[in-house]
Amino acid sequence: MQVLKLSIISIMVFSLFVNAVPVLADCSGTSQDGATQVCLESPITAENPQELIGIAIRGLLGIVGSLALIMFIYGGFTWMLAAGSAEKVQKGKNILIWATIGLVVIFSAYALVRFVFEGLGITQ
Repeated sequence: MQVLKLSIISIMVFSLFVNAVPVLADCSGTSQDGATQVCLESPITAENPQELIGIAIRGLLGIVGSLALIMFIYGGFTWMLAAGSAEKVQKGKNILIWATIGLVVIFSAYALVRFVFEGLGITQ
């Protein structure tokens, strides 16, 4: 079981680095050896701190949603593969319950913060 957990964590960490994009500092169009350079624009289009924070929050919510999906799958497999063991069935149920509670807390907090910001006139 430890090998499975370590494998999943390794794959998740590795997948963070697969999408790395090189950034070119000089965007003059051609390099010294005559090769054409590709100019990349910044993926962050925020013009003020509120938009930047909104982008960060949406990114974190995507990560939280992915983690919740992983926990739901793990809890479901734990429950299905319990083979009649009451302890493993209870463990699977607890994983599913706590994953659900975590999602409710996270998205309730997001809704509350968004409601307060809109009430104060701060928009994302």
